Amino acid sequence: MIVYKGGDWWQALRHFHTSAVIRQLLVRVSLVGIYGAAIAIWGLEYHHHMLNISREYFSFLGILLSLLLVFRTNTAYDRYYEGRRVWGELISQCRGLASEFNAVLPRDATASRRYFAALISNFPFALKGSLRGEMKFEQMESTPDIMERLRTAENVAIALISVLQESVEQLRQVEIIRDTHLLTFKPHFLTMMSVSGTCERIKATPIPFSYTFFIKAYILTFIGVMPFVLLSTSGYFMIPITMFGAYALLGLEMIGEEIENPFGLDSNDLPITQLSNRIRVSVHDVLRVELSDKKKALATPPYSVVH
Repeated sequence: MIVYKGGDWWQALRHFHTSAVIRQLLVRVSLVGIYGAAIAIWGLEYHHHMLNISREYFSFLGILLSLLLVFRTNTAYDRYYEGRRVWGELISQCRGLASEFNAVLPRDATASRRYFAALISNFPFALKGSLRGEMKFEQMESTPDIMERLRTAENVAIALISVLQESVEQLRQVEIIRDTHLLTFKPHFLTMMSVSGTCERIKATPIPFSYTFFIKAYILTFIGVMPFVLLSTSGYFMIPITMFGAYALLGLEMIGEEIENPFGLDSNDLPITQLSNRIRVSVHDVLRVELSDKKKALATPPYSVVH
């Protein structure tokens, strides 16, 4: 993810080329410019009686396209916003759960505190691995038997919730916690499972292919027709006008396509790796468990920053 200072436009423009989407967009706009130049040369130099499309009809098509793009962009951003919201909720729940364990565990129970700090910290990493299709068990830490259980689990995040619940029950059996404490632990577990389910729903249910294909086909047709409408009145100036229009239309579609799955590795996706490391730092701090400086450093932004 790219973080920038919103009020400084000039600094943001200096980093214009750093986005992979922008670089790909500029290539496509250049191809549109070549296409427009070919139409201009063919129409103005060799074929003066070109196809003349009514401007009113073309304007009507533009209004329809703008409505479709607004709906497309809003739908994609809703998915991005929901993903950001549930990961924010996950941060709060992990910190809250760590606070609950900190309150009930004895101050000198170093091993237990380290055990629960590791389990809670593992959850965001497990969820991240599930969303990105690449589970990195080397980022997690726990006892060998639990790690083996996680490696064989179909859903590692849910398996971690099960281990945590079993561990809470063991604390209850040895009377470290009481039955009433279960009422404070349960909401955290349920919310963490809800966050996992919401993230899986966002990833597994993309915007229908027929809809995205229709938008792309409409945009390409609109850009393809644009030079014929503008050539008779704009001449060779039609080329930059068409390129600017293509920049706006293609850019909106590409941005929507990038953010509709906010858990990937694109420059504008959510920084869930950094969030996972930040949760680990917070959980260990709440439970008063030492964490190495190397792991603490991973919580700093690993992405481009525009000052």
